[in-house]
Amino acid sequence: MDLILCHTTADFDAFGAAVGLSRLYAGSRIVLAGGAHPAVRDFLALYRDEFALIERRSVRAEKIQTIHVVDTQLRDRLGPTAAWLDLPGVTVRVYDHHPQVQSDIRATERTIADIGATTTLMVEQLQAAGVSLNSAEATAMALGIHVDTGSLTFDHATQRDALALAWLMGQGANLGAIGTYVEPGLSPQLQDLLSQGLEQLQSRGVQGHTIAWVMLKTAGYVPGLSSVASRLMDLTDSDGLLLGNCYQRAASDVLTVIGRSRIPGTDLNQLFAPLGGGGHGKAAAVTLHDVDADQTLGKLIEALAGQVPVAATARELMSSPVRTVLPQTTIAQAQRILLRYGHSGLSVADGLGELVGVISRRDLDIAFHHGFSHAPVKGYMTRQVRTIAPETTLPEIEDLMVTYDIGRLPVIRDGQLLGIVTRTDVLRQRSHLQRRSSKQSPRQAQVELVAPSIARLTQPLQDLLAIAAAKAESRGWNLYLVGGGVRDLLLAQADPEQQAEPVMLNDLDLVVDG
Repeated sequence: MDLILCHTTADFDAFGAAVGLSRLYAGSRIVLAGGAHPAVRDFLALYRDEFALIERRSVRAEKIQTIHVVDTQLRDRLGPTAAWLDLPGVTVRVYDHHPQVQSDIRATERTIADIGATTTLMVEQLQAAGVSLNSAEATAMALGIHVDTGSLTFDHATQRDALALAWLMGQGANLGAIGTYVEPGLSPQLQDLLSQGLEQLQSRGVQGHTIAWVMLKTAGYVPGLSSVASRLMDLTDSDGLLLGNCYQRAASDVLTVIGRSRIPGTDLNQLFAPLGGGGHGKAAAVTLHDVDADQTLGKLIEALAGQVPVAATARELMSSPVRTVLPQTTIAQAQRILLRYGHSGLSVADGLGELVGVISRRDLDIAFHHGFSHAPVKGYMTRQVRTIAPETTLPEIEDLMVTYDIGRLPVIRDGQLLGIVTRTDVLRQRSHLQRRSSKQSPRQAQVELVAPSIARLTQPLQDLLAIAAAKAESRGWNLYLVGGGVRDLLLAQADPEQQAEPVMLNDLDLVVDG
């Protein structure tokens, strides 16, 4: 007998992967080790007969030959079925998409990939084997990918997941059913808990982000609380959330903590792993026994807050000095300046350098359309300008831009215009944070290769570069060494005969960005 084990409270990804394996290994049977998520349970109420399911109590242990474990690498997530892993002569295969998890399952084979859903692994194997699916099977597997990748919107979603979904659609996945079960309605019990959560939710600001938490106490285990956590995140616009659920099971006090985060640089899996939990960087959970629930949740809140990276400020993001025009500058002159420098708007300052308005490309286009190219910009500029301070954080800047549809925010100190932050600056910083929180990018690898070679320069050149770097930093600029000097440094670094000698460059080419 070949068995496929789903973890306790099986979600759609675990079940979808199990369905795929049941087609790859003819005659294998799926065992739900400890029940299913409410949405999966509702799905099976209609489609159960389409799948090779078997009750745990119907399994004869002495007949087991092979066990496939999907969507987990931890024994305690398999409930009572974990005992079957120790049977003599049983082949154990593990399939998962959490490569950072330290597995305690002794497996004959492991198939682990850093992708959005375990189901994607099964799709790829089905494709390679030339196996086709019926509509119910394709629907179940598509649900697995949709739910675990947020319909391809979560950070850990990959191109492989998208290609797998496309194939499943070609196999007849029912889009209507997917829409129904991806965002299922909450049961009356979960609706009550959602209301409690909204009433009792607490929050605090950390580096411009909002971290919220709540402790819900119930008489027993309540499946589906992950849906409540997601709803709380959306309804309160929190950036990070820890939902604790305290209940009793077999005379033991149990605490389950469900985490969700949209904050770049945070890793909930890393937060919960030392306690035996896990998941993804942005969605994870942990279950603990006989602990002080409030104290434990408090420590996790502090640990999550400690993960939040120091937010970039306007001083770091802004371009400076700012290109400005006088109020009497004509529309035609302002338009030529925009075209020359590729700006989308200009700050308008008086003779004393104080900001009096902002004029955008749209404002200039309107003036041109009505034949007023000769008119001064003061007649078309926006006078009520929203400004920010040098200490304003990136999340606050994003909120202002989104709320008021502003493309540029002047940075003001004591009435003086110090710099300007644009949409481009914000998008560049967000892209940088995403690269930093994911795997090392090629650009980062290049920096590590080049940076050590700066120390190979003669001391006078190193001193000169240090002065130039300090000056650039004080102005909010990025400074780059480019051209032939970089080539000569790399050649000297690669030449064994020159490795002990300082490198002298005849000229230095420096470029600033910002």
